[in-house]
Amino acid sequence: MPVLTETAIRELAAFRSSGPPVVSCYLDVDGRRQVRPQDYEHRLDALLREASASDPKASPADLEVIATYVRNGFDRSGVRGLAMFSCVADRFWQVLSLPVPVSNSLMVNSSPAVEPLEHLVHELEPLGVLLVDRQRARMFVHQFGELIERAELFEELPREYDSRDEASRGSREREQHHTDALVAQHLRHSAEVAFRLHRDRGFAHLTVGATDDTYAATVAVLHPYLRERLTHRIHLGVGATDAEIRAAALAIERRIEQEKEAALVARLRDSVGAHGRGVVGLVDTIAALNDRRVGTLLVSDGFVESGWRCPSCGSLARKGPTCRVDGAEMIHHDDIVHEVVDMALRTGCAVEVCVGNADLDVLGRIGALLRY
Repeated sequence: MPVLTETAIRELAAFRSSGPPVVSCYLDVDGRRQVRPQDYEHRLDALLREASASDPKASPADLEVIATYVRNGFDRSGVRGLAMFSCVADRFWQVLSLPVPVSNSLMVNSSPAVEPLEHLVHELEPLGVLLVDRQRARMFVHQFGELIERAELFEELPREYDSRDEASRGSREREQHHTDALVAQHLRHSAEVAFRLHRDRGFAHLTVGATDDTYAATVAVLHPYLRERLTHRIHLGVGATDAEIRAAALAIERRIEQEKEAALVARLRDSVGAHGRGVVGLVDTIAALNDRRVGTLLVSDGFVESGWRCPSCGSLARKGPTCRVDGAEMIHHDDIVHEVVDMALRTGCAVEVCVGNADLDVLGRIGALLRY
């Protein structure tokens, strides 16, 4: 299954149907919330039924292709969302695996609906990886679980000096000084390679892999923009394989994400109360979400509670069965937290699913930083 890349998005955006529309389906398959296949299959069935009933342009053949793909099983390793695009009449079918959850949605247009993918590209911050020793440097940009850019540099040190006479050869100290100067020059060149890749491709964080002495010397010559982005050190040598680099980069990204979650929870805790810029607990969070006041939603991994959703106005509630907004009969959901996350994604809120954060658990396992 292809992964999300800017190239994949451009290729999708370039497709135009010869006549019949394209069905675009986004499905949340995040294992942290959709534990069993039946969980996301149930939500897909609801999307397909709604499309069949309300959109005459939705081809039954396209809906069946999407349903068959999901029900036949797929590799969920590292996959938290699916983006599926079908136009059977033009023999067009594409699936992208996504490293983050998405809002469940189904759209019918003359071309693939790629706007949610473009949003993800801007949201997922790439990581720069610089591996360097005294002669060699390798620079990568890691994003979407892949090494999407790379550059290499090799500057060989002299093995021995001219031995025609002692005067031209110089002293051992002089040889060492020359070698040290060449190494320092190589590290400056390595830092320049990293800066050029940052300028051309961009990345939010930079990790450096080197021995202790080389690491300190490399950091010292980094451009100030890169020093600002320096994060946890990667413990790999310059000869590491692509698989080793990807695994180590993912571990660093997880650590950065955990620190980000901890900072957001601390901000939430400080915002609750007198400032009024944060709410905690399911009831207050739902109320703020219904009022479109939520900027960032925080929810503990595995948090499940039942609740209600109004099919008429879309409002959510902890208790039903009558909607307080328009008086309509509400639909009961065993997992209203999923509906909360889905509404947050659909209305443009940032969503953080926090794993093992005891502070958020104490606050009620869910909360929100408010826009106003």
